[in-house]
Amino acid sequence: MSKKKNQTPFPSQILGEGRVIRNTGSSFIVRLDNGEELPCRIKGNFRIKGIRTTNPVAVGDIVTVAEAADDADYITAIAPRKNYIIRRASNLSKESHILASNIDLAILVATLREPATTTTFIDRFLATAEAYCVNASLVLNKEDMWDEDDRELAEALKNLYNTIGYQVFFVSAATGEGLCRLKEFVTNKITLLAGNSGVGKSSLINALVPGADLRTGEISDIHHTGTHTTTFSEMIDIPEGGALIDVPGVRGFGTIDFAPEEVGHFFPEIFRMSRNCRYSDCKHTGEPGCAVVPAVEDHYISESRYASYLSILEEASEEAGADKYRKPF
Repeated sequence: MSKKKNQTPFPSQILGEGRVIRNTGSSFIVRLDNGEELPCRIKGNFRIKGIRTTNPVAVGDIVTVAEAADDADYITAIAPRKNYIIRRASNLSKESHILASNIDLAILVATLREPATTTTFIDRFLATAEAYCVNASLVLNKEDMWDEDDRELAEALKNLYNTIGYQVFFVSAATGEGLCRLKEFVTNKITLLAGNSGVGKSSLINALVPGADLRTGEISDIHHTGTHTTTFSEMIDIPEGGALIDVPGVRGFGTIDFAPEEVGHFFPEIFRMSRNCRYSDCKHTGEPGCAVVPAVEDHYISESRYASYLSILEEASEEAGADKYRKPF
């Protein structure tokens, strides 16, 4: 029987372990422990057990690299991840997309205008970070564009998320405002920077890491949204220590594999208040003895956060085949 054409040669020599520092979708750059950077491929059937994902290998992964008979280098194994950030690949997909793995911090870069980042997007990102054991913070960029109303909104958001336990930074990549404090915060950490297209992630990285020279884009005059200037994921070293991971901008942040009974655990203020609920399996949608709904009505929990909780709960319930949950007031 003749051999199949285009069959991937079996790797013959282990070259060592390293970290994935770039993922273009079809190829990878791996930095070996000795500092050497190698372009690598993966086999077409490369999969990770237990995860249905569009990218089985992500930036931040610790991998084993081997040389094959065709002199190309292949990723043959992935070490267990300490954590990762993942999102639904698309609204219609049951597959996920891993943004980055083995990180110390996940920062959501948001803007109040051009484009406006919704609190729903912010809350979905933060809930996902909680679910996958990643410390998260929020950066509000383009401070130089704020008027008096924007400043008031920014302060309200900072107060809200600070109260919950998240650090919030006001910065301007254009003027440098707030960057010293942010630079100190991310130094010596492996940090993912994520956000909507157009929020200025690439400009922010260029300001934080001189010489990064990432391409930046313009905001659409028609839709007031950003263009995808980052087309692949990449780890950029910080000269003082640590690294920033730049990923393509996303328009939505769909959660995946959230069990309905666990969603409240990923909203710290809801989880804390739920200890006072009459029933341990309370979903906080109007059950007798619920402590969360009255806390929302009395403004101890913000309505925007509760609305985000309900949207994720509904999504998780639909995925689990359960009934939809509706806002009780």
